[in-house]
Amino acid sequence: MAEHNVLLVCGSGASSGFMAANIRKAAAARGIKMSGLEITVTARSESEVLNYVEDIDCLMVGPHLATVIPSLEEDCEGYDIKIALIDKEAYAKLNGDIALDQILELFGEK
Repeated sequence: MAEHNVLLVCGSGASSGFMAANIRKAAAARGIKMSGLEITVTARSESEVLNYVEDIDCLMVGPHLATVIPSLEEDCEGYDIKIALIDKEAYAKLNGDIALDQILELFGEK
């Protein structure tokens, strides 16, 4: 079973928390766990990334934090972590399906 641990970050962790819940719902609706793939999604503030670098393999960043991507890449240096901005439309609408598709594409699972 392929397992992916995803950390979503935004400024305070609030909006990413809603997004994470919607991604989990989308994954459940698609039967992701049943298909031999497991995705764990956690949401935190971008200031907490260093606390999670050993536990994640994907970092999804709120689009309003595009300017901090270089700093986050530096924080994740030496770890095998895929880093991407969450799709603007998905984030604005808290659309878990679009964000889940983006995560699956990062891992070549779609």
